[in-house]
Amino acid sequence: LQIHELGSLFEEVQLKNILGDGKTFPDCVPKRSLEEIIKDYLHQKKSPDFDLKAFIDSNFSLPQAYAVDFNSDKNKTASQHIETLWDVLTRKPEKEQGSLLPLPYPYIVPGGRFREIYYWDSYFTMLGLQVSRRISMIQHMVDNFSCLIDQIGYIPNGNRTYFLGRSQPPFYSLMVKLLSEEKGEHILLKYLPQLEKEYQFWMNGSEALTSTHPALHRTVRMTDGAILNRYWDENDTPRPEAYKEDVELSHQSTQKPEVLFRHLRASAESGWDFSSRWFKDVKKFSTIHTTEIIPVDLNCLLVHLEQILSEAHRLSGNTVKASDYLLLSEKRKTAILSYCWSEEKKFFFDFDFLAGRQKEQYTLAAAFPLFFKIATPHQATGVKEILANKFLKPGGLTTTLESSGQQWDAPNGWAPLQWIAYKGLVNYKLIDLANHAKSHWINSNTKVYQETGKMTEKYDVWSDNAEASGGEYPNQDGFGWTNGVFLAMSQG
Repeated sequence: LQIHELGSLFEEVQLKNILGDGKTFPDCVPKRSLEEIIKDYLHQKKSPDFDLKAFIDSNFSLPQAYAVDFNSDKNKTASQHIETLWDVLTRKPEKEQGSLLPLPYPYIVPGGRFREIYYWDSYFTMLGLQVSRRISMIQHMVDNFSCLIDQIGYIPNGNRTYFLGRSQPPFYSLMVKLLSEEKGEHILLKYLPQLEKEYQFWMNGSEALTSTHPALHRTVRMTDGAILNRYWDENDTPRPEAYKEDVELSHQSTQKPEVLFRHLRASAESGWDFSSRWFKDVKKFSTIHTTEIIPVDLNCLLVHLEQILSEAHRLSGNTVKASDYLLLSEKRKTAILSYCWSEEKKFFFDFDFLAGRQKEQYTLAAAFPLFFKIATPHQATGVKEILANKFLKPGGLTTTLESSGQQWDAPNGWAPLQWIAYKGLVNYKLIDLANHAKSHWINSNTKVYQETGKMTEKYDVWSDNAEASGGEYPNQDGFGWTNGVFLAMSQG
């Protein structure tokens, strides 16, 4: 579905919210050529009795609703339920249709309105597939992502044309490492070309950075010459899947629309869409400034990518490249500790490189330096104390301490961040808090499952209710990464 070709038809459908969810129309499949549809639309809309909804129904096939007849068996445990769900959430290879980018192998979708594969979701889904011994599905999903890297040059947010222009947190190296745990270290060599391309994508523009032009694409040159990364999107227009919401926000913001839209898209690349983490004023969504921020989690992920590239080149016998990537990872570690650690507050923060200072928002992204063993023991202890005193709630770890109405803020907790924090604490032998956080999260998941028969996208961890809220759309059930983390944590 070439959305730009739809022009005013797309804009009218989205602004009038004809289909109830902004993602529905971009996921539709046209029944005939777009040229013919647009021609008829421009002619018929002049009629006083023109019915836009009827026009859409007659010219487009709405996206298929999967598993509408699926009913949970509450006699099953949550783990047994998840084992059943893997098949429900599996999609077979499809030909290109509408906005869907075809993939050659089967894959797991998150569930609900998310009918396609998603980049960072998939790593946490794979953790559960590993427990379920569905290694062939992990292989399929790694191969699908590798295919996207080969075809597009990077892994988009998801396999939809309207996601082109942005990626998501770079977990590909962790996926390859996970697969190598099952199949041997030769896996690192097999996917070395794709790992290189992934790195080139994130570092594109770094060689052109100067002190007077310190940022380009996803790369930023810091004042001391260190190169770090930010989130970005190649486009500066409203997101097609959230067109109405983006346009309405632009009317409330003092920022130029194209600047605002880029910040919104960059937040979508971060996976944290949306959070006060990205706001200048934590109470005002319209002050979002994502592309001006050095995120601590993104740069920790890129340390891992550099380390895996070093390891893969060592296996290939290329000791020069192995040393080069190891040096890059060490430089990035030093820069993360320099710019993102606050000795005064004993916590990791994002860095506003335009303002030249750390952001003040406390977020669970601070656990990433522990997950990747970048933090010193002293720093890990500092993070642990704040997680224990401020972040640990009855249902698990809260995403932030701010209640902004955004879904990546309090009171919500999310499976991927629970896993990162849990494993990070375990890495530094901070076992008591790790186990408390794990048990709170598992209990929250189990309670909602027992009450509703569902595993959901996110949870309210501040209350005993556990029903999450906030964001642009209702809480979704399924749910890929919740399932994966639940099984991985239950395993040990």
